Order: sequence, then C-alpha cells, then structure tokens
Amino acid sequence: MTRRKTRGLYHGYLVIDKPAGWTSHDVVGKVRRVLGERRVGHAGTLDPAAVGVLPVAVGLATRTVEYLSGAAKAYVADVTFGVTTDSADIDGIVTNVADVTALREPDVRAALATFAGDILQVPPMHSAIKVDGVRLYERARRGEDIAIEPRPVTIHEVRLESWQPPVARVYIHCSKGTYIRALARDLGEVVGTGAYMSHLVRIQTGPFSIADAIRIDDLEALVANSPWEHIALHPDAVLGHWPALVLNAGHAIDWRQGKPLVQEGVRGPVRVYDAAGTWLGIGEGTDALVRPVKVVAEE
Repeated sequence: MTRRKTRGLYHGYLVIDKPAGWTSHDVVGKVRRVLGERRVGHAGTLDPAAVGVLPVAVGLATRTVEYLSGAAKAYVADVTFGVTTDSADIDGIVTNVADVTALREPDVRAALATFAGDILQVPPMHSAIKVDGVRLYERARRGEDIAIEPRPVTIHEVRLESWQPPVARVYIHCSKGTYIRALARDLGEVVGTGAYMSHLVRIQTGPFSIADAIRIDDLEALVANSPWEHIALHPDAVLGHWPALVLNAGHAIDWRQGKPLVQEGVRGPVRVYDAAGTWLGIGEGTDALVRPVKVVAEE
C-alpha cells in the first residue's frame, strides 16, 4: 500500500522504545516537537519506570488508534519477592519485608500457573482508574483506602523465564486492562512472601514489536536523514487482521462522498483502498452494503 507524506504532514505509526523516567505524554510531546505535527497520540500508557513498546500515532494514524486500544500486549517483568510496596512497583513506598529463603523455583512456577486464563484482578490503588469521578492515585495520595472492584482480564500466556532468588523474570501475554504490577502483587500473596514489580519491559502491543521500536533520542536524526516510510508504519497497520476491499475508480469517488456501496458478501469491518493502493478509510459490511465508517480525505 502506498506510504505518503502530503503537504509537509506526516502520517503513520512510530513505534517508540520508551525510556525509563519518561511519561507517555513526554514521548508524545517530543514527537510533536520533532515533526511539527499537532495530531499525535499514543496507544497504551506505560508508567514512567517501565520501558518498551509505545505506539505513537501521527497524522491520519490518529484515526485508527481506537482500534489498537483493545489489542493484547506482551511484557517481560522482574518480580522481586519478599518486599511489598504501596504501589506494587519500584516507585512505591516499602510496606513490608519478609524472609524468602525457603522460596524455591517450583513454588514460583506453580503460583504462576494459577494466573493463566480468564481471571479477576483488583487494580492497584495507585492507578488512573476513576472511582466516583476521581482517579485512584489521587485518592491514594490523600491517604484514602477504598474497596476496588475486581475486573476480568485474560492472561493468554504466563511463564517463568528465569529465577535468580529473590527475583523471577516472567513473560506475560495478556488482554488490555491487565496490570502487571497487580499480577506481581498477587503472585507474592500466593507464595506467601509478598512481591513487587521491580522492572517492566513491554515487548509487544498488537502488531507492534520491540523489534520495530526506535529510541526517542534517535528520532530527530532519523527524520532528518531517512525516508518517512523507513521510520513509520502505515496508518492502516493496526487493521491488518481485517479483510481489504479494493474499489474501482467510480466506487472510489462515491466512497469519498460518503455514499454506501453495494458489495455482496462483505460482513463486518473492512479496510478500503482504491486500485492504486491508496488507503481510503474504514467500512462496515452489512445487508449487501458497505457503509463508510471513516473516510480518509486526501490532504
């Protein structure tokens, strides 16, 4: 499919390897300054201490970022046993210390196995979830301690990568909404020693892998010296699991005018292109029609 930069604007996904100490908003701000593009957003917030894959949507890609919000993610986390913190991660205040000399690798493996599949998870008190209109981390800062309803999440795969007492390195492939530090907290409770997440690397978000990622410090030089299509992925990159619909010239004109198209046998969401491979947007097939959901206008 055609990759293009039109009227001096950039369109596509940058896969940033977020460094420790940066917020996801910091990364978005940096991308805006480097590209001179206001339409920039990210998918899937990473805590400041965490590193790894942060997809950043630029230009027309911001029109597809909502379709990435439900994507599964994969992480490698270090879980340190014998210490608990109020936030369940390395940024928190230590609340308890326990002896872990009796903890063995088989104990950790057996505990991890209990988290595979569909589970209910209580989010950390230090999180951005709103309860009665107030974010939990704001309540935590005020010293409030409230009951938090558990939420259903899915752990597609969880496995022990290494065991260097008292630290377990764990691979987790999970659904959206999963808190890895809550998993670390709960893992510590299962083995009876307590635990916290001492390091986190996100290695996959939907179709975007750490192998695609670029360092934020390298972005300015890359933009100055490389073609945009070598740096960014196309705005349709998050739609690759949908079928494609290619329109002839007449249908492409109708599509750009927002008209439904007669198309037999098309069901559900589709990505739409003209015969030259230019991305025209997103449609929904139903009742022998494909209706425009998002029309991408030439810029």
